[in-house]
Amino acid sequence: MITWAIRVGCPRPARDNAYMADDWKRQIHRAHDALVRRDDPTAWVTEADAMDAIGRYPHITVRGPVFGIAVQDPETDDHWQLLRSVTYPRPQMARDGLHSQLWFRAKDDTDDPAVRRELLAAVAVLEREPVNDLEVLGLRYRVVRGDEFARIGKDGLEPPRPTDREPVDPSWEGHHRSPLADPGYVLTPDQHDASPALAALRLGLRDFCYSGGQFPADIRADSVRAITSHPEIILLPTGFCTVERDGDGWQRQGSLQPTPHDSRRMLYDAMTGSWPLIYRFDEEETAAYRRAAEEFRSAGRANEVRVDDTLFRICRVERLMRSGPDGPEPPRPSDRDDQGPMKMHPTMDEHGTLHYDDEDDED
Repeated sequence: MITWAIRVGCPRPARDNAYMADDWKRQIHRAHDALVRRDDPTAWVTEADAMDAIGRYPHITVRGPVFGIAVQDPETDDHWQLLRSVTYPRPQMARDGLHSQLWFRAKDDTDDPAVRRELLAAVAVLEREPVNDLEVLGLRYRVVRGDEFARIGKDGLEPPRPTDREPVDPSWEGHHRSPLADPGYVLTPDQHDASPALAALRLGLRDFCYSGGQFPADIRADSVRAITSHPEIILLPTGFCTVERDGDGWQRQGSLQPTPHDSRRMLYDAMTGSWPLIYRFDEEETAAYRRAAEEFRSAGRANEVRVDDTLFRICRVERLMRSGPDGPEPPRPSDRDDQGPMKMHPTMDEHGTLHYDDEDDED
């Protein structure tokens, strides 16, 4: 598990400061004017909520990079949009996601042998090479890179805000989970600036980079270069997760969820179901976690639960992505992979027939 830790941004070269400060002011003023024109009481409450959060949680803490897949149709739109959620911890995992998506598209979504051949040719590339850009049937696909971050204050990581979206029917039963809002999200730097607070955050993050001796030199150097090569910041949809207080830091537990309730429910299910099995709790520990979980559930919209000396909190998670003249930033040379490309599915011919032969088994 990765511990959240405060990171310090890099200063922008002095020759850019005057121009960028003036540009930032203009963009923030535009966001403010748009908010005034909307005359939307809900938007004003959300804005006030964001400003209050800045005061109570003034620092930003970064967990590390995450990866996803974006797609662009050059003939119809200059904009990129997300195809798969930016939640993979390694670039190769995102490539594998694209690999499977193209393979199943060839299997299930076409009867045209020429279309299937082109899809399978792209699959063959992804089986052999750690590519970050691929063009298939006129569409450009790219492995994209983001960073997860959260606000932090004196009492730790920021919990959900009162104005954060919740499900209409917050059920605790069944297997339904709300999907992340990533797929289809348009990657335009200023398109989603719904308020001056968001505009200020996005623009203020332009100088963000990894710094400090805990990072290898190549990671720091790539991070500094990205400020110039991909200067624009895109803020992705906000997510939520469970974090566990661990000494002086916080550790992530579980996957990113689209609403606070989805994260609360995941925590409840873990405390009453999976954790006692995974960690081999004895009867006393199992009972303690179940009691705490039931109290947490009965509170409705609680954001913390404690079991003995362990504190769990629902945490508000934000993500940034850098963008440059050619679109969203791909993985950096210093981004590490645990494994490389491989064959993931049976061989398919242009007619959609699957071949389970000895050669496939050896692959």
